[in-house]
Amino acid sequence: MNQEPTESSIVVCPDGPLIVRGDFELVTPSGEPVPRDRKTVALCRCGASAIKPYCDGTHKMIKFRTEPPSD
Repeated sequence: MNQEPTESSIVVCPDGPLIVRGDFELVTPSGEPVPRDRKTVALCRCGASAIKPYCDGTHKMIKFRTEPPSD
């Protein structure tokens, strides 16, 4: 059976994670696969998640901002 590839997308959440949907492979810097059991994942951008590379919501507690404060 020839399955067509599913479309993938990345949504950049303001002050939050990257939401990645679709058919993709997540790997470590050395190329090892990172296990995942969902088609949609939230990836940490703040660096403070306890379950990196996945987001655990810590960005809200540390008040992570993606834009520099306006003067």
